[in-house]
Amino acid sequence: MLVLKRLVAFIIVGVTSLSTGAAFAATAGRPEPWQLGLQKGVTPVMDDIIWFHDFLLWVITAITLFVLALLVIVVVKFNARANPTPSRTTHNTAIEVLWTVVPVLILVTIAIPSFRLLFFQLNMPKADVTVKATGKQWFWTYSYPDDKFEFDSLMVQEKDLKQGQLRLLTVDNEMVVPVNKVVHVLTIGADVIHAFAVPSFGIKIDSIPGRINETWFKAEREGTYYGQCSELCGKDHAFMPIVVRVVNDREYTAWIEQAKKKFATDGSRPAAVAAADGTR
Repeated sequence: MLVLKRLVAFIIVGVTSLSTGAAFAATAGRPEPWQLGLQKGVTPVMDDIIWFHDFLLWVITAITLFVLALLVIVVVKFNARANPTPSRTTHNTAIEVLWTVVPVLILVTIAIPSFRLLFFQLNMPKADVTVKATGKQWFWTYSYPDDKFEFDSLMVQEKDLKQGQLRLLTVDNEMVVPVNKVVHVLTIGADVIHAFAVPSFGIKIDSIPGRINETWFKAEREGTYYGQCSELCGKDHAFMPIVVRVVNDREYTAWIEQAKKKFATDGSRPAAVAAADGTR
């Protein structure tokens, strides 16, 4: 039994270390080398996802240790040398009731927060900003229907990266949204199925040709947050980064005014900008 106690203690210490390491390694906005666990959340949805993930980790760990303990007890106590005359018991009502009721209670315990989280993700609150993200082979197009402009967002090639920019994650035109505002994301695929995913926001939804899907997020901290297409979509699937820059209201208003001049899609577009685009 001393071996069993030491084994259980070792596993508990290992799981605790992994959980602590994950908490320290996780960074908001982007992946880090040797990172354990999920990226740090910056939205209420992602905070709930992280809590549920950690809750399930402990539930699964407890179940695994319990089953391991039973296996060790059986191996040590009921082997042929220790128990030369085996029992011929075939039924035990109490045990049979327990192994039916206890798993049901565990599943109910998991299901309640699971359904609550699912409802939170799918229940769309009133939007402050709407952005349409169109997945194409192999880049994203962002449309701001309320302000009547759209633009393409392509990955910056490694040879063109500047100091501090991330390889495979930097784009030429970032999606910009205001902090502490509900952003309604509409997404669709223009050719094949893509997936719009930003881990720090807790969002991942398929972009399907001919069908508009929707999701939402409310970023509570300013910063730059990275994601990628998360559905195999062809040879350059790995080169479809998503970059969302979260700014304060003043910076967002200034960016909108600049973007209207640079990317406007209606008749109010400045002639100089249209002429410049025509020469490209």
